[in-house]
Amino acid sequence: MVTLEARVRDPERGVALEIAVRAGATLAVLGPNGAGKSTVLRTIAGLHRPAGAHVRVGERLLAGDGTWVAPHRRSVALLGQDPRLFPHLTVRENVAFGLRARGRADTAPADRWLERVGAQQWADRRPAELSGGQAQRVAIARALAVEPDVVLLDEPLAALDVEAVPELRRVLRQVLADRTTVLVTHDPLDALALADEVAIVEAGRVVHLGAARHVLLHPRSAFGAALAGVNLVEGVAVGPDRLRVADGRELTGTALTPLSPGSGATATFAPTAVAVHRVRPGGSPRNVVPAVVAAVELRGGTCRVEASGWLADVTTAAAAELDLEPGRDVWLSIKATEVRLDPT
Repeated sequence: MVTLEARVRDPERGVALEIAVRAGATLAVLGPNGAGKSTVLRTIAGLHRPAGAHVRVGERLLAGDGTWVAPHRRSVALLGQDPRLFPHLTVRENVAFGLRARGRADTAPADRWLERVGAQQWADRRPAELSGGQAQRVAIARALAVEPDVVLLDEPLAALDVEAVPELRRVLRQVLADRTTVLVTHDPLDALALADEVAIVEAGRVVHLGAARHVLLHPRSAFGAALAGVNLVEGVAVGPDRLRVADGRELTGTALTPLSPGSGATATFAPTAVAVHRVRPGGSPRNVVPAVVAAVELRGGTCRVEASGWLADVTTAAAAELDLEPGRDVWLSIKATEVRLDPT
């Protein structure tokens, strides 16, 4: 197992970021389209040469200081949405292709990898006889049969039928264990199931990096919040556990590290933690702020309510009883124990 370090500077694409992956760990990279995710993968793989690049795998320098190692000499496997199997070869021959290119005639490793991904029963078939999920299993086996030092996955499950995704996710979780991997995905479930760490990339920069569950449950960027389906509120600390938003609204919450008054801070809380009222509520201490309904979206048995930039989930019965519609003045209440505060 080896570590991976990569720094990429590509002014034409607005990318200037760096990532590092511990030996045997998986880093998931998430971000909006055009944020620079694929640029980083292609640079690590040697398929894109930006203005500035530094790529090190273990003790091997693959790019930087005048060095540029060819893609086929990097021991880096790149797998995307398209399996790209050779149509004229059988499944077994596809998986053994990389081994034969390295001078190995023995197909036993190919058979072992087909068994690991649950594809051994298709060994003698042609790719045209496979479903999308089956073909992707074969592509995974082919990528890993050559025992690469680093595995790069670019949205490997995005093109599959919904029914095939959970099983392929299980396969990846099994075969990627203890492999140094970078996974680009838009699906937070992929990140939670497969990654040790998550990097959120926006506008070519890493804006949040940390343990997968922490980053996804406690986002610090607008994209991360939208991805996780939580409210992200930016403001200025006015106390160790309180912040004020630009429009004057204030929130009290729980801060793992006391906030410094006057410094930047963020609050995150789930839409399910927000209650909507037509009349200002009393009772137990909580955050109570005025808002104006901007939109109401039906989501099965619940309604997602957007009010003055914040999201609340209420039952359809409650939405009807409150007569919620755009332009309606309401009060939002959020228990302080449901609000997490972080310095920025």
